[in-house]
Amino acid sequence: MAFDPDRTSTVTFDSYSTLVDVDAAEKALSDRVADPEPVSKLWRARSLEYTFVGNHIDEYRPFYEVNRDALQYALDAHDVPVSTSERDEILAVYHELDVFDDVRDSIERLRDAGYACYVVSNGNPEMLDSMVDHANIRRLLDGIVSADEVEVFKPDAELYRHAAARTGTPIEEIAHVTAAWFDVMGAQHAGMQGVWANRKNSPWEPFGPEPDLTVPGLAEFADELGV
Repeated sequence: MAFDPDRTSTVTFDSYSTLVDVDAAEKALSDRVADPEPVSKLWRARSLEYTFVGNHIDEYRPFYEVNRDALQYALDAHDVPVSTSERDEILAVYHELDVFDDVRDSIERLRDAGYACYVVSNGNPEMLDSMVDHANIRRLLDGIVSADEVEVFKPDAELYRHAAARTGTPIEEIAHVTAAWFDVMGAQHAGMQGVWANRKNSPWEPFGPEPDLTVPGLAEFADELGV
C-alpha cells in the first residue's frame, strides 16, 4: 500500500538509530576493546533477540537491563575481560547519544504544520528521558511512550495499540517512522502506516511486507507530508 499523507494526523518516532545515533556505543567499546566491531554487532543483535524472545516467554525486563545483559554476553562470547564498572560505563553512553542533524528541524516542521509528534520506544522511561533531554527535543514532542508501560517490546502489536490510545489517535491515522525493519512491520501489522527511515542506505528485507514509505531521513519524510 502506498503512503497516504492525508490520513496522517499523528507521527510517532522510534528512538535509537532513528532520532539518535547508537554508533557512539561502538566508540565507547573501542576505548576498552581491541576489536570492538564484532562485539558491538553481537551486543546489538543479542539485545534485540532478548526482546523478541522475552515477548513470547513472558519474560519482561526494562530495556536498560536487557541491553546490559546483551553487552555482558557479547563481552563473554569474545572473551573480553571488562570489569563490571567498565561495562556500566559503556552502557551509560545510551544516556548521551548524539541526535541526528535532521531531527530537530524536521520535528519542528511537523509540529508547526499541526501534526502531533511522539516517541514510541522499547527504551525504559529513564533512558528515554535522558535521550530527549540530551538531544534537546523535549519541547518539540507531545509525549513519550515506553514499552515499560505495557511490559512488551516491539514488534508486538500491543505496544503500538497502547501508543495509539496514549496519543488519543485512531491507529490508522498514525505514521510510525523508524530505522528498524521489524518496527516498520510491527507498526503496519497493528494498523499504522510504516515509514522506514533508511539512514544507512540498506536493502529492504526480502521477508514480509514493504514499507508504506521509505525515506533517507526525517527531512524527506516532512517533505512527503508537504510541510
